[in-house]
Amino acid sequence: MRKRQYIAAVACLVAGAIGFVGVYSTEKAQERRAQEEQTRQEQMAQEQDTEESYEASNILEPEPKTEEKEPEQVSVEPQTPQEPEAEPTVSQETLHFAAEDGLTWPLDGDVLLNYSMDSTIFFPTLQQYQYNPAIVIHGDVNDKVYIAAKGKITDISTNEVTGLTVTEDLGDGFSAVYGQLKELNFDVGDMVEAGQVIGYVSEPTKYYSVEGSNVYFELLKDGQPTDPFEYLE
Repeated sequence: MRKRQYIAAVACLVAGAIGFVGVYSTEKAQERRAQEEQTRQEQMAQEQDTEESYEASNILEPEPKTEEKEPEQVSVEPQTPQEPEAEPTVSQETLHFAAEDGLTWPLDGDVLLNYSMDSTIFFPTLQQYQYNPAIVIHGDVNDKVYIAAKGKITDISTNEVTGLTVTEDLGDGFSAVYGQLKELNFDVGDMVEAGQVIGYVSEPTKYYSVEGSNVYFELLKDGQPTDPFEYLE
């Protein structure tokens, strides 16, 4: 009898212990679930705050509108095209030559051959008589040759008779021709004054080998030879 009572008492104790453990486990589980739910809600709240902060930081303030100004109208006056100035020509240089102006001797030397268009004269090198449209003045090689009157150089050329030859426009239809030259100091188009050195006496050409070194000086009026002695001072 006592044995049964003892067994029954033990069974009651075991059942009570099991019940207590079950209740305790249930409360712990509920408490754990409550903590997990609270943690999850806090995380969700933090994520929502983060998203709102990010969106707020990316919102751009609208730029103020700039009032557009109408372009100012500028009146442009038409310009009249200007014609280019014409380069001065010989006639525009107002060159003037007259008998009273006279000519400067291009070289200080003896006249080897005189001007002669009315009758022929003897040319020693050619050994024949010819008309002479110029005067041939003796000069040593390298002697200076001077400009006879103010004018403009219009031509520089070389030929076998007078060698290096320069033509100068004096104005009023007059021209001076200098031959048997070398080492010129001027070019075509240059304005020159009486007394300036135009160049130097060169070796004579074969047409004046007997006469020797010289300067060939010719004066033209309207393209025709005229006596330079009438103007030389």
